[in-house]
Amino acid sequence: MPMRYEDYERYLSPALAKTTDLVIERGEGSYLYDVNGDRYLDFVQGIAVNALGHNNPAVKAAIHEQVEKLINGSFNMVNFPTTLTLAERLAEIAPGDLGCTFFSNGGAEATDGSLKLARAYTGRPCIIAFRGSFHGRTWGAMSVTGSAAKYRHSYQPCMGGVYFATYPQKDLCPKGFDEEQRSEYCLSDLQQIFDYLVSPEEVAAIIMEPVQGEGGYFVPPASFVQGVRKMCDEHGILLIFDEIQSGYGRTGKMWAGQNFGVTPDIMNLGKAIAGGMPMSAVVSTHEIMSRWHPGMHGGTFGGNPVAAAAALAVLDEFERQDILSNVNKMGDYLGKKLKELAADHPVVGDVRGIGLMRAIEFDHEDGTPAPELWQAIKAKALEHHMITLNCGVHGNGMRFATALNVTTDVLDEGVDILDRSMTELGY
Repeated sequence: MPMRYEDYERYLSPALAKTTDLVIERGEGSYLYDVNGDRYLDFVQGIAVNALGHNNPAVKAAIHEQVEKLINGSFNMVNFPTTLTLAERLAEIAPGDLGCTFFSNGGAEATDGSLKLARAYTGRPCIIAFRGSFHGRTWGAMSVTGSAAKYRHSYQPCMGGVYFATYPQKDLCPKGFDEEQRSEYCLSDLQQIFDYLVSPEEVAAIIMEPVQGEGGYFVPPASFVQGVRKMCDEHGILLIFDEIQSGYGRTGKMWAGQNFGVTPDIMNLGKAIAGGMPMSAVVSTHEIMSRWHPGMHGGTFGGNPVAAAAALAVLDEFERQDILSNVNKMGDYLGKKLKELAADHPVVGDVRGIGLMRAIEFDHEDGTPAPELWQAIKAKALEHHMITLNCGVHGNGMRFATALNVTTDVLDEGVDILDRSMTELGY
């Protein structure tokens, strides 16, 4: 008798929403295989986790080698060669003077750590985040998340001292504004927070995604990101970049912030860092980290030697496969294919993104969001054995988070499935 998710549903909390009822047994490259042996094209890759695809041979070998030696001994108690080496290599590739790392387990945990670090360093109580942002689901991360009210439902009041500014995405700015108008509008909104709500001398940090992820895969104008950096410098406010989804090469640069020529004071990493293993990191300067005295932050599993071994293999493969070049090449190719798709299907109201962080949006004829169309297209694509995921506050966007070593054949397959699905639905 085949294994079915519904037979086990009663043992699992319904809080973790499922986008499919598939029971997956194994993965290889861009594909997942369920317990019945059916193959599915994975256009999400663990929500941007598997940068090198499923079951990458080099990552798998590194994990096996480390498991044979040691699974864990707690980085609180002893040091591990893999974790120490990973910290050194992150320092080599981190932007600016960033080069001191605290390892943790997931993105939300890194977010919470960065907020604590900023408050410890500055001695200030308040944080500014952005509407449209997603930083995680723990208490602190949820409190600086503004991509959808549902994430806060039943948990109010959230952490105090948090203020939200406007991010320059089209859904949050006056209709008809171009990029530079949105930039000016949002920088003015940020200034008004200082003028009307909280003195900048009380703000420890501004936390932002250089490119918004769950909120819709929106790429801001460079002038906006640079303007936020300037305001932070003027007021002694730390700038935290959440690179959990946008980092590790997804935008064509190792770090998304590099697309705008901006270096943060603190950088949060996660998702792709360890090739599928649970790992995250808070990276900052030695000066800022020096205010985090022993015992002010911690965690039992952070810096796990197996995860670190996988992370080292990921960095090796980035060099060996010249991943960044592939992201830029394949990103341009995917962007072109999606524009062609939009030309053939009027329900695609927007195509946006950078590198292999791309999205399309489904709208009605009058331009209003059409999440019901997305739901139908998602279901039809799944019938054709492709796994997809939406984004945006209205749930009408589709994000593309393929493996970073993806090929044109795989991209063609995925876009063809979308094309066929919309055609069959009459869209």
